[in-house]
Amino acid sequence: MPAGSSSKRERQYQHIKESAEDRGESLKRAKEIAARTVNKERARAGESKTAGKASTRDPKSAYQRGGQRSHSGAQGPTRDQLYEEARKRDIRGRSSMTKKQLENALGR
Repeated sequence: MPAGSSSKRERQYQHIKESAEDRGESLKRAKEIAARTVNKERARAGESKTAGKASTRDPKSAYQRGGQRSHSGAQGPTRDQLYEEARKRDIRGRSSMTKKQLENALGR
């Protein structure tokens, strides 16, 4: 953590790092995830001297985003992932829809 960071951000960093390790990430990767997340939150809250546009203008916080970007690889989310989202939104006819139809129904 940067010098002068608050005890709240220190606790936040430790919690995120431990959670990442519990999920099976290496110590190095867990530290990176925690640092990036906390730094983005600091930038959004105006607690850092320098902040990139992506950190301050992104409408979703790091917590809201979650693993959203991890599902947007070459072909995007799988049909099963789209189906689960459609199920959560209670979209009718989802069981017989193709991946493309699910994308359209979800507005992607």
